[in-house]
Amino acid sequence: METELNERLFKFSIDILRFLSSLPSSPEFKILRYQLAKSSTSSGANYEEAQGAISRADFKNKVHISLKEMRESHYWLRIIKQRNAKNNNIECLLKESAELKNILGSICCKLK
Repeated sequence: METELNERLFKFSIDILRFLSSLPSSPEFKILRYQLAKSSTSSGANYEEAQGAISRADFKNKVHISLKEMRESHYWLRIIKQRNAKNNNIECLLKESAELKNILGSICCKLK
């Protein structure tokens, strides 16, 4: 499961970075591209760091950060969808971010 989730988070980051290059170059989308690039890649990076955690508390903290970053990614995707609804790929990204949020949220709940 850990390896599968690592791979999904990595793929999500790559898919987001590809998607971002298709967005308009207006100043508002520049901000959205920057925010989404940061949050989507941070989610995977923090989960990767959790795999090398030095304690249960460290693991729990990193997974919680990963969840927060995925929630933020989902938020930015929703804004982009409202502003730029013509891109069909966004539906797949929204679906994947929702699934990843659920998986990470489930892990967080089990760590309580």
